[in-house]
Order: sequence, then structure tokens, then C-alpha cells
Amino acid sequence: MVHYFRNSLAPNPPLRIGILLDSPQLSAFFAQIIEDIQASNFAKIELLVYRKAAAPDPQAPQKALPTSALGKFAYRVRDPKLRKQALYDFYLKLESRRKIANHPLDRVDCSPRFSGIDRLDVEPIGQKFIQRFPPEALEAIRAKNLDVLLRFGFNILHGEILQAARYGVWSYHHGDNDFYRGGPPHFWEIYEGSPLSGVILQVLTEELDGGLVLCRSLFATEASLSVAQNRFVPYWGSTHMVIRKLNELHRSGWDYLREHAIPPAPYQGKRKIYRTPGNADMARWLGPALLKKAFQSRSRPEMVQHWRIGIRTNGKRLFESGSAPDGSGFRWVDPPKGHFWADPFLIEHQSKKWMYFEDYSYAKQRALIACAEIATDGTLHPPLPCIDDSNQHYSYPHVFWDGNELFMIPEARSSGRVDLYRCEEFPHKWKREVTLLEGKFVDTTVWQHGGLWWMATTGAEPASRAGCLLLFYSPSLTGEWHFHPSNPISTDIRFNRGAGRVFQRGNNWVRPSQSCCPIYGYSFSFNEITELSEERYSERPFLTVTPDVWKGFCGVHTYNRLGNIELIDGQKTAPLSEVSLGSVTGK
Repeated sequence: MVHYFRNSLAPNPPLRIGILLDSPQLSAFFAQIIEDIQASNFAKIELLVYRKAAAPDPQAPQKALPTSALGKFAYRVRDPKLRKQALYDFYLKLESRRKIANHPLDRVDCSPRFSGIDRLDVEPIGQKFIQRFPPEALEAIRAKNLDVLLRFGFNILHGEILQAARYGVWSYHHGDNDFYRGGPPHFWEIYEGSPLSGVILQVLTEELDGGLVLCRSLFATEASLSVAQNRFVPYWGSTHMVIRKLNELHRSGWDYLREHAIPPAPYQGKRKIYRTPGNADMARWLGPALLKKAFQSRSRPEMVQHWRIGIRTNGKRLFESGSAPDGSGFRWVDPPKGHFWADPFLIEHQSKKWMYFEDYSYAKQRALIACAEIATDGTLHPPLPCIDDSNQHYSYPHVFWDGNELFMIPEARSSGRVDLYRCEEFPHKWKREVTLLEGKFVDTTVWQHGGLWWMATTGAEPASRAGCLLLFYSPSLTGEWHFHPSNPISTDIRFNRGAGRVFQRGNNWVRPSQSCCPIYGYSFSFNEITELSEERYSERPFLTVTPDVWKGFCGVHTYNRLGNIELIDGQKTAPLSEVSLGSVTGK
């Protein structure tokens, strides 16, 4: 997905970038950002500014640190600072044993990538966490005529370094600055049970996490005790921030970035500044959490989220039901034993209504696309398999007409493609026609407006919960798809995935979206598209439908309608042993 932001067609001179860092050993997260800049056609890294460690004071007494485990323990107990954070340090040691493949904080040697780039070593002025730059270093940095300085190292910066580049020092803060200022990154979200873990890219000022916020992404907090696990998606899912904002700066200028910055809001955090948790914090959190986890693992069978499809005929349409959606009248269809059904789509063929849906097998741990005719009373005829591959999981069968031809774009994330299928023999024989996009995408939805085809799809690298909603347009369904300049359309986990066909309400288009917070497929929203052109896109949510509308459900994530028929899907938590042998009871 990121490669779409690497090219700018603007004739402006390349942006000149400087990087503040502590060493060439960087996290994989920062290494990816550097790779994107170096692969772009509009930005060049002109200067590396390394933090130089202060020389030790020869007059200061040198302490010999203990080497034995007992000596280290005694040293920690005697030191009041270390003693205060002993439990957190122990927690981090346990975390370090977790080996999460391709973690964004894994260390990468970037020395080969930095070959030929000018280097400046700076010993900052300051004590503890706040650092300033000496005059000679500032003069050398200003001489490089930089557009942007990226902060990948150093501590909290104050002073003239914040204005040493034309558009300031850009820095990540891993946390939603409206709720979490300080750190450690993405720890307190788990501690406090926050459903969202945010990331911002900001232009630094001397106010901690109070600078101009260029962009923000919101991700679902993991239901885990592991801060390493909770960091995986937000870190990888925000690498695009720098390259896309540099792209916008190159194409549209600084005023454009300022106009599209996130407006400041009152701080709502429970603590003025979040700091490293003390022993009391850790004891209050970790003790009860571990006991609860141990009890659940012993007493509960393996649970799954089991999906069913709901059908309603002649009801008041959900998106017209005001602030209190009316969920009455839906008939919930129990799938056959060993299966769940989800992602229902509707089409009409020869005056009959047909439903295409995901048919998941618990035994095979994958899904195929199936279809079934909907009788006039809302019941289903026996389903037929449509698209099946023993090596592929299919879902979200977006089926639609183009003239007299029937097409489908099923989701097949692991294939690394978005493929268009043509119906060769209705309703169940389909052939792959063409690949529309290369890459891992989910919940792809297309529609026609203003003589163009439009495509909304969500990037799914490295995971679907890390994705951005992207918009493309094309003069024809099988033609070249163009990347929309307003991308990404959404980086909010509550709105950045499709939940069904884009449809018209009066003169306006409505895009259904699903929320994957606090769990996957929790709810869906209706978003009115207020502006749609080759240059601009905007939308506003006007109604969210939660699973509370239907008793016993914990998620609803698809909505489609045609004529007097509405389709949704819903999930209930159930023991795997029950759903793999029979259907979940209860209507």
C-alpha cells in the first residue's frame, strides 16, 4: 500500500530531509520509513544528525556494576529509582522472551542505506530528558536548507532546533494525544482497558505532545497483557504517515498540510502525563489480570465467534430508522453444522432475489463463496458453491451487474490480489476475468458515479487491522485504476473497512463501514458521501448499528439491501465444540 505514496507528479523541487537519530541501529519501523523516502521521486535525505554521548567526567567516581544475579538484585533494591520500577522491569524481561515475527521494534542496521549521506555528530545541551542544540550545530543544520527534520532519536527537544528546518521537526507519538501524553507507548491503553490505541505524527513544539498534529490513526487495543503485541499493529499501521505527508507537502504545499491537520481538542487523559508505571501500578493491574486469565483458561472451553445471516422483508430500512435502529423482523438463518455464514450480498436475476455469502468450514478452517435463492417468504433455497479453492480463503463476495453481465469481487487477502470474476453460468459458475489491484486488500467495494467507476478497499499489510481505507477511480471496470489524491480516506479502525454495497439514499451515496473495535466485526455505520470527484472526497457518518439491537449478539458487520429485502450478519460467542458439531441455539 505504501508504494502508492512514493510518487508525486508535481514539478516542484525535491524535498530536503534531515534525520535526528542516536545510531544507525534503528527499529524496523523507522527503517521502513527511510526506505520509503529513498524510494520516492520527490524527497531526498540530505543530512544525518547523530546524538553524541557526553564524555564521562574524569573527576566523577566510577561505580563498578555487579555481575552476579544476586548482586544485581541487591543493587536494584538499594537504588530507590530502580526499586520503584522493579515490577515493570521484570514485566519487560518477560516480554522480551516473546518472539513475535516481523515485529516493528526489531533492530535493523541501516548503515548501508546511509552510505553517501552527510553526517553531523552533536552533543546536545541539557540534563535528564530535555535537550537543546549548541549554536555551531544549529548553524551547520541550517546550512543544509532542510525542509523537514525527522526525529528518530534524541530526547525531548527544546530551543532553536525546532525551527532549524523550514517545516519543523516531525515526530511520532505512539498514543492518541487527546488521551495519552507521555508513555510508555501503548502500555497504558492495555492497563486502562481503552478500546483504541492511537498514533499521531506531529510537528514538535516545546509543549509535550501538543504540537501541530499532521495526521492520526486509531487501532483496536489488543485483548492481551502483552505490550509488544499491542504495539505490533499500531507501529506497522502508521509507517505510511511520513511518506504520505511528505507527498502532500510536495504536491500541495505547507498551507494544505495545515488546513488538513487534526484540530486541537481538550486533553481527556486520566493522568496529566503518563510515566513509567511503578510497583503499585503493576501490582494493581497484573495480579488480578493474571488470576483472571488463569481461571478462564482452566474453566472455559475454546470459544469462537460464530456468524449467522439475518434476513428481513418489508421492514423499515435500518438506515432510515433514526437514532434508535429497529432490528425487529429479522429472521436468523442457522447454517449447517460445522459452518458459519457471513458477508451476505444481494442481486436480482430474472425477478428472483439471490444471496451470495461466505460459507466457512470449521473443519477446513477456510471459506468458499456460496449462493442461494431467497424465497418470497424470506426463507432460503438450498445453497450452491460458487468459488472454491483448497488453498484460498474467500469472503465478502461483492456481486454486481454491469449492464447485462454479472461480476463479483470476492475478498482473497492471502492471494495478494484483488480479482474480478465474471459469471459464466448463473448462478454458480464463475471465471476469474482480470486482476484489478496487486497487493493485500480486504472488503473491496465498487460503484458507478459521474461516468466513472469507484473502488473503496482497505489495505491489509501486515494485518487487516492495520489497514487504511483507500479510494481508486477508473473510466472502465477493467481499465487502469487511479489512486485518489485524498487517500487515505480513513485510518480509523471504526470506519476504515467496507460493510456492504455503496448505495443511494435519495440523491446521496451511502458507504456502509464496519468497526473492528473493540472486537472484529463489532458494528457497522452508514456514512453519507458528501463530496466525490477526481480531486476530492469527503463523508460523514450518520448512524451506527451495534449488536445491542439483537439480544445475545456481540457483533454485526455487513449490511446489504435490495427492494424490500435487507441482509445483515451477526456473531455470537460460542464453544467451538458446539458449533463444529451443531448450530448455536437461540434466535
